[in-house]
Amino acid sequence: MHASLRIIAAIGALGLVAGCSSIENSRGYLVDEILVASVQPGIDNRQSVEGTLGRPTLTSQFGEPIWYYISSRTSQAPFTTPKIARHSVLAIKFDENGNVLTAERTGMEQVVRLDPDSDETPTLGIERGLLEDLFGNIGTVGTGMGGGGAPR
Repeated sequence: MHASLRIIAAIGALGLVAGCSSIENSRGYLVDEILVASVQPGIDNRQSVEGTLGRPTLTSQFGEPIWYYISSRTSQAPFTTPKIARHSVLAIKFDENGNVLTAERTGMEQVVRLDPDSDETPTLGIERGLLEDLFGNIGTVGTGMGGGGAPR
């Protein structure tokens, strides 16, 4: 009986160790280096890029036509926030005829880490308390001050 207790304790310890392992997660475009390297400026166009790489993660809305393929790999220890382990952005610029001008790649050097100052979001306007929010409109209904009243 004493040996079975040791086996149960060993299985429980293995379960705890397995539960503390890091979680890896891929987000965005799954990069295939061979396909990315096959996109050539001056040779490819929008149709061939879409056929090779698929639809972009996002496209530019203003200015030069650019397709972005964004990929991130995160790792997360239990009970913590995810941290970016790898990040890649492939930006493909097109000319006015839809031909590839450039295919540039950036990585972690472009990632910005933001640390908020507090748990409050700063806003513009008047700061009001709870009672002012609850009772602030009393007397303004129908006076033309806050709308909601019938036109005169």
